[in-house]
Amino acid sequence: MASRERLARSSRIVIKVGTHVVTHEGGFALGRVSSILEDIATLRAAGRECILVSSGAVGLGARALERPRPTSLGMRQAFAAVGQGRLTGLYDQLFGAMGIPTAQVLLSQDDLGDPDRALCLRTTLLRLLELKVVPILNENDSVSVRELTQHPSASGPDAPLSFGDNDSLSAHVAGALGADLLVMLTNVDGMYTSNPAENAGASKISQVEEVDADLIARCSGGSSGGTGGMASKLEAAAIATGKGVDVVIASGMDPGTVASVTRGDDAGTWVVTPSPASGRRRRIVLGGEAAGALVINDGAIEALERQKASLLPVGVVCVEGEFSPGSLVELRDTHGRVRGRGLTNYGGDACRLIAGLQSEDIAARLGWKGYDALITRDNLVMGER
Repeated sequence: MASRERLARSSRIVIKVGTHVVTHEGGFALGRVSSILEDIATLRAAGRECILVSSGAVGLGARALERPRPTSLGMRQAFAAVGQGRLTGLYDQLFGAMGIPTAQVLLSQDDLGDPDRALCLRTTLLRLLELKVVPILNENDSVSVRELTQHPSASGPDAPLSFGDNDSLSAHVAGALGADLLVMLTNVDGMYTSNPAENAGASKISQVEEVDADLIARCSGGSSGGTGGMASKLEAAAIATGKGVDVVIASGMDPGTVASVTRGDDAGTWVVTPSPASGRRRRIVLGGEAAGALVINDGAIEALERQKASLLPVGVVCVEGEFSPGSLVELRDTHGRVRGRGLTNYGGDACRLIAGLQSEDIAARLGWKGYDALITRDNLVMGER
């Protein structure tokens, strides 16, 4: 059995709150949510990074329009559009009272499925964390239908991007950011041996070492009001743990749950990743065949290895291969030795045009400029094979 002490050492944490946690009878659950945000503020004060993924837009839209929660897809999308601004505004007000700035980020499946857009998203979120901003994420329900109509149908790190009540979304985001921990807050305090509403003898499962098809099948069924359920959360947990992220499924109905989980207490059900902490580094290193290579000079190698710098175009001698933005490329020295790997911000043709240039000259050469660096420090690993 792995020790929960490592959860207490997690430095980057994604917290997902479900519809039942955020709302009650269609309204915003102010006291409940405020308690969660206070836990987040405490984590931030301790130097830990937090990203919030929140459901609840459709329910708040129904409350604002004074109508029952709709069943048709078009109306649910419309209700989500009404409720999303209110949801973000409430978070901004509550965090603002604690002196914490927030940023709204709405996503669709394509934003995480396309390598270039996924890289842009990761860069944006990392810069927000550097600025001490709490990113608040939700699926863009007004234009994306999958969260409103279906559950994820496959599990594992390479599962199709099909979001269910933001469960899968939170798992993919946690993996993309190299998070240490995903806390999924719901209206139950974890996974049980059987349905506790039907079996008084059911007991909570403290730790799950592996999510398999049989386990998911035993937990099938959605939740009223939200589109997720325990099966959806376990499928999401399989995605996250496959990317090196620990997952805890716990109650968002009780105050102090986030604080308890991140102290390493026995709260909720811990779905254990077999390869914690270095998941993203490992995927860059072992992520299959590189699409191309950037040959870099000795000065660039020293800056990357000793100063943990980003790879600027001035350090690139030549470019090999055809690749698109977001592709995995090797970093080679002038003798042909592989010195590292990374995810490139520019495609191969653009890299060839700006190789050897100063960053301030990129726009003049390309007619546009996306980044100062060809590969940012967050997306490269040196000294690995």
